[in-house]
Amino acid sequence: MEDRRTLNIDELLGTHTEFVYEAGDSLKDDKIIISETQDVTNIIEMNKRSANEIDKHQPYGEWSKVASIPLNLYYDLKRQGIVDDPARFKKWLNDPDNRFFRTRGGRV
Repeated sequence: MEDRRTLNIDELLGTHTEFVYEAGDSLKDDKIIISETQDVTNIIEMNKRSANEIDKHQPYGEWSKVASIPLNLYYDLKRQGIVDDPARFKKWLNDPDNRFFRTRGGRV
């Protein structure tokens, strides 16, 4: 048996938090899952606009914005230790799979 319930919907952030209870064969096999999903369409569209507005010939400065990352993803990267390790974070930002979170091209 599975029971799903919405805990929270945040229209501003586009997040949906859900509680899921999955009954197992015995009480010790029961599972409780709290999941949070986020619609990142608006963030990706804003990142595309930002990337198109940047002069590609202008060099990176010390305070150049290079990405905009959804909060859920940021916390996941933080939990993995990626955000706190500059080399791993640069590698993550330069990965083509993560290009939608970049606000300008080039390499970090």
